[in-house]
Amino acid sequence: MKRITLRLPDQQIEMLEQMVEAGEFPTISEAVRDAVRQLIEKRAGRVLKESDQVTFKV
Repeated sequence: MKRITLRLPDQQIEMLEQMVEAGEFPTISEAVRDAVRQLIEKRAGRVLKESDQVTFKV
């Protein structure tokens, strides 16, 4: 697993901390991983479909 650095507004970090405290996620990192997984599931198919339509001239 690789590490990335992410900057978020204080309000978003506070909300993530509240979610962890409420037991929604074990850690903030896991909450962010869950959000990334959802984003990929939602948009990856469209990106892959669009990339299949791209043609390159050689």
